[in-house]
This record gives sequence, C-alpha cells and structure tokens, in this order.
Amino acid sequence: MGSFSIWHWLIVLVIVALIFGTKKLRNFGEDLGGAVKGFKKGMKDASAEDEPAPQPTVPPQRVQSGETIDVQATEKSDASTQ
Repeated sequence: MGSFSIWHWLIVLVIVALIFGTKKLRNFGEDLGGAVKGFKKGMKDASAEDEPAPQPTVPPQRVQSGETIDVQATEKSDASTQ
C-alpha cells in the first residue's frame, strides 16, 4: 500500500492535465527549464570569476650584444590584501 503503481501515476497525470490544461503545463515546463539554464549559466560565470585571469605573457626579445634595454620597474601588488 506504500507505493503507487504506474496506473495511479497516469490517473494523477490526467487529472493534473485536465485541471491546469496542457498550455499552462507547457509554459510551466518552459519557465522551469529556463530557470535551470539560467542557474547553470550563473554557476559557470561565478566559477569563472573565482579563477584568476591568466597573465598575458610577453614574448622574449632578442638582444644583440652591446645593446641596452630600457625598462621601467614596477612593484607587484596583491589586490586582495588592500
């Protein structure tokens, strides 16, 4: 008596379809599917924000002997500690 057979579930499905109508059920399914897709997209975007962005690499330049390189030194600061 604790479990329902397939016939019980089919009768419940028919009653729900008669009460709400197939159009409302279809709209409900579309809304639920859109909400799930939005949630998955939000989770993917949030996990992408958590990962640090890869630093662009500068290709090494060839220096001929006797040539000097003029560069400006900067301090590296961590934004999370400020």
